[in-house]
Amino acid sequence: MKILFIVIGSLALLIFAIVIIGALLPKHHVVTRSATFHARPEQLFGVISGPPTWRPDVKKFEPITNPAGPEQWREIDSHGQAITYEVVERKEPVLLKTRIATPNLPYSGGWTFVLTDDDGLTTLRITEEGDVYNPFFRFISRFIIGQTRSINSYLINLAKVLGEQIQIRD
Repeated sequence: MKILFIVIGSLALLIFAIVIIGALLPKHHVVTRSATFHARPEQLFGVISGPPTWRPDVKKFEPITNPAGPEQWREIDSHGQAITYEVVERKEPVLLKTRIATPNLPYSGGWTFVLTDDDGLTTLRITEEGDVYNPFFRFISRFIIGQTRSINSYLINLAKVLGEQIQIRD
C-alpha cells in the first residue's frame, strides 16, 4: 500500500511540475523552417494554396463558400477533428498568409509562406506564429511534440508530392 501512495504521489508531483513549467513558458511562439525546391514559384504556390489532398494528415478537405468574407476551408484529420482556416493575405506567387479561424480551440495562430525565386530554385520559408493557452499542453508542445513538428512534416510531404529530396533549415 505504501508503494501505491508513493507512485500516486510521484505522478501528482510530476503533473504539478509539468503544469508549473508550462505556466512559466510564453503563451506565444514563433518558429520558422525553410527548404529549397526545384519547382518554379508558380508551381509551388499552386500546390500550397490548393486543396491539401496531398497531405496524409488531412483526411477530408471542404472548401467553404463565403462570398462576403475571406477565403476559407475546413480540414478534417484522421481523428475526426475539424479545423477551419482562412487566408489573411495572398500575393501570388510569393506570399500566402493563413490563420486558424475555428474559435475556442486550446491553441490559435497561423502560417506565413514566403517563396523566393533563385534561378530556377524556389526557397519556401514557413513561419508559424501560435498561442497555446493551456500550460499542460504548452509544456507538451514545447518539450515532447516540438513546435516545429507540423512545419517539418508539411515540408517533407510537399517534397514527396513534388518528387524531391530536401533539407529543412531554420
